[in-house]
Amino acid sequence: MAVKKSVLEQKSNKELEEYIKPDTTFVPQATKIAYEILKTRGKDFSVDEMNSINLLINKPDEKKKDLPIHSNHIKASNFIYYSAGLGVLNLFLSSELLKDKAAMISGIGALFFILLLGFLIRKGYTQIKYGLLFLSIIGLFGFIPQLIYNLQYFPINGIINLCQFILQILALVLLFMIPKDFLGQQNNTSL
Repeated sequence: MAVKKSVLEQKSNKELEEYIKPDTTFVPQATKIAYEILKTRGKDFSVDEMNSINLLINKPDEKKKDLPIHSNHIKASNFIYYSAGLGVLNLFLSSELLKDKAAMISGIGALFFILLLGFLIRKGYTQIKYGLLFLSIIGLFGFIPQLIYNLQYFPINGIINLCQFILQILALVLLFMIPKDFLGQQNNTSL
């Protein structure tokens, strides 16, 4: 939200002093403008007050603490999204799922879960890799017999399932390839 200097210029000195108090909730831009207006109106500031105001003006925006995004986050989330896309295709090609309402609902729920994983990975949540690894190991036990069954009786669905699993494993590998000190490297380069 942009702060309009003209609006603040209409305020009294006492009102503007609320913007520069140490416990102010105003955005740094508003504090800076209020400080400049008070200065042009002849208000003298002590060294302590100026230091306090500078801290307010230069404080980082606490609302926006985005995680650093490694290129592997983007690639891994793309693989997850491709996997979800194949899941949608598989849902429409599976005649068994279309007949069974409960299976259809669980298939749609699984797709939303995969999309959520992709979203979280894209936002930089690297720790998702452990959950994805756990789910892949658990899923492998049910996946292999289902894959063999699908390849025998529903080859297109089986091939799509295999492609989905490969994409999810590729995403997992990319996530584990992100250096452990990636966050530290990001912090050092911003200094």
